Amino acid sequence: MARITLRQLLDHAAEHSYGVPAFNINNMEQGLAILEAAQACDAPVILQASRGARSYAGDIMLAKMMEALEAMFPAIPIVIHQDHGNTVATCLSAIQNGFTSVMMDGSLKEDAKTPADYAYNAGITGEVGRLAHMVGASVEGELGCLGSLETGEGEAEDGHGFEGALDHAMLLTDPDEAERFVAETGVDALAVALGTSHGAYKFSRKPTGDILAMEVIEKIHARLPNTHIVMHGSSSVPEEWQEVFNAHGGAMRETYGVPVEELVRGIRHGVRKINIDTDLRLAAAAEFRRVAQTSPSEFDPRKFLKPSMDAMASICRARFEAFGTAGQASKITPLPMSEMAKRYASGSLNPTPSLARAAA
Repeated sequence: MARITLRQLLDHAAEHSYGVPAFNINNMEQGLAILEAAQACDAPVILQASRGARSYAGDIMLAKMMEALEAMFPAIPIVIHQDHGNTVATCLSAIQNGFTSVMMDGSLKEDAKTPADYAYNAGITGEVGRLAHMVGASVEGELGCLGSLETGEGEAEDGHGFEGALDHAMLLTDPDEAERFVAETGVDALAVALGTSHGAYKFSRKPTGDILAMEVIEKIHARLPNTHIVMHGSSSVPEEWQEVFNAHGGAMRETYGVPVEELVRGIRHGVRKINIDTDLRLAAAAEFRRVAQTSPSEFDPRKFLKPSMDAMASICRARFEAFGTAGQASKITPLPMSEMAKRYASGSLNPTPSLARAAA
């Protein structure tokens, strides 16, 4: 098919009441696993690359890999998204390298560690929105800081995030501010803070309302029914993969992720993009450990990588099915970024209308 913008995909998801998992990738094996699962489920895909991934693989490698995935899976609409951009330059360079969507995370300053105030966040996010929309690219913003309601501290992952104590109010997105932020910045999607965090160690117990504030989403959705909400740090850290990891020499301490049923609850209240990274990392690493321990003479990397790809694909399929993404790819007729740019310029994308166009 073709790469499409985040805005078109999330508009389609809103019209048809489903959510889309956004999987972070760093290499070919992750990309193939995700797209093979998508093809099996007829599901559209959001592929995310963080600044860390761009540094690890390199922009040229990532760009060519995305082109290859498009060619190999022509029936699947693919969004290519910059995750946690820290500057205007980061976001614009992503678009120059073929990304159709960018996140400007103005909740933190340029160092990606220091919490920013509202004025800074709205100002820089609005600037990225203005420039990106000129060429038809989508923009995601973030209001509030990711972190634990259990510990009251921020989190850091892959060089991004505040470490240390945070005011409780910073860990929860305020619905009043959310309404103002969307109006001032014109973002296509809004990431909110509700107690989730990056990495494997999100919660020390199965999360309930005191440490996973799903009501924040419900309140924001009531205020902004046409705004696409994003949940970051939404890996479920499956217990079965923790067990495989630890059974073959790993030392992961007891931890809990975001239950799939809570993610589905979020979808019912306007969540359209659900960020998932740790689940794929865990499954792949667990299979590496299993192969290494059960076949100690094995040295062919492919014998490690193929089982890890199968494990990642199994998680992707499960999320596509649970979120209602399965069966949606063939219903989407891609719009080129040039058409999106015209719609932004005309003002037809504010407030959010549907861009979904059902295939005949």
